[in-house]
Amino acid sequence: MAITGRAGAVALAGVLVVLAFGSWAAVLAVAVAIIAGIAADLALAAPTGPLRLSRSGDTSVRLGETAEVTLTIANPGRRVLRGLIRDAWPPSAGGEPRQSPLLVRGGGRATITTVLTPTRRGDRAAAGVTVRSRGPLGLAARQRRHIVPWAVRALPPFSSRRHLPEKLSRLRELDGMHRSLIRGQGSEFDSLREYVPGDDVRSIDWRGTARRQDVLVRTWRPERDRRILVVLDTGRTSAGRVCGAPRLDSSMDAALLLTALANRAGDRIDLLAFDQRLRARVVAAPRNGTLRAFASAMAALDAELVELDSAAMVAAILAHARQRCLVVLLTDLNPAALGEGLLPRLPLVVSRHVVVLGSVADPRLDELAAGRGEAGSVYAAAAAERARGGRSQLAARLRQQGVTVVDAPPDRLPPALADAYLDLKAAGRL
Repeated sequence: MAITGRAGAVALAGVLVVLAFGSWAAVLAVAVAIIAGIAADLALAAPTGPLRLSRSGDTSVRLGETAEVTLTIANPGRRVLRGLIRDAWPPSAGGEPRQSPLLVRGGGRATITTVLTPTRRGDRAAAGVTVRSRGPLGLAARQRRHIVPWAVRALPPFSSRRHLPEKLSRLRELDGMHRSLIRGQGSEFDSLREYVPGDDVRSIDWRGTARRQDVLVRTWRPERDRRILVVLDTGRTSAGRVCGAPRLDSSMDAALLLTALANRAGDRIDLLAFDQRLRARVVAAPRNGTLRAFASAMAALDAELVELDSAAMVAAILAHARQRCLVVLLTDLNPAALGEGLLPRLPLVVSRHVVVLGSVADPRLDELAAGRGEAGSVYAAAAAERARGGRSQLAARLRQQGVTVVDAPPDRLPPALADAYLDLKAAGRL
């Protein structure tokens, strides 16, 4: 039961009546009239218990976009239901409108559409639906809360999608769809063509030359169906914010661009998310659903305030990738975190796989390093130089071990990582 604002206004008017007559009889008469009106409203209001509620609509949405969830209310009774309905969602779901007027005739249906604009990744579940049915006098209403389950998963935004056409254009050149044809070790045979001055004599096909009585050379295209394993570090270093966003979110964006590009190239790509234990795993997803599977798995991930267990992560990589593949490790170039943990164990992975390490660089370090004004800015510049030097030394040690290091700001990391993948593909190392 709920008392409306009109009942309060009637009670205020009753106070004026009591003051005018100044007797207990007036008080009793006003009280009886208000109670009778409330009782009549409750008796005549359409019941809310028998209502049948169901949902339909979107189940996922990317951050920055909107999803629509439709709530259908069926009234099996004979009375007309007039009132309000409130479809409650968590604040981070950004549901609008929060409440709506409701009119459902007896035996009829009504629909209410809630527009969701999530502000955080992850699952956003509906909290409940409250229906308030007013009586004809508008003094009181029947009220009931219904549980109508529904959840919308907020996916990573994939802001780097704008770089995909450029990278696909380069991929088509590598793949022989443009004029550039790749010839070299580790590539697949594509076709034969006539020899032109400047061609590598090692690419001459002698059998074809003998049959055609003309010098023919082999053309090659990058190998397809290569295997790629993306390893996402969800430990404490991924919680650091760079340019207003956690490192983990920037790493996810880079992983999504790489996934879209590798999928177009015909390569198979898997995902592991790890800190002290395995947080997410996507293996052997269908080619047309790989990107969506990655985004769905990443949506529920948050940076954990624990140290990365490098030994367990390396063991998980070796257990998953039994054949030679490209391992893309997305973590922070933190000397304290990687110097003693991951660095001594990487040679075991490098000996079996091609390894690329992607890291989110903080452009704020460059700004601080340029400061030479007051004493405070000089100290800040010294700290920034020390941090940059530590990252540079760690990157040099990784490159000595055979690791390709990509260290770039959040907006540049996705295309830089995609370029590293295309460079390895062009060189025939995949």
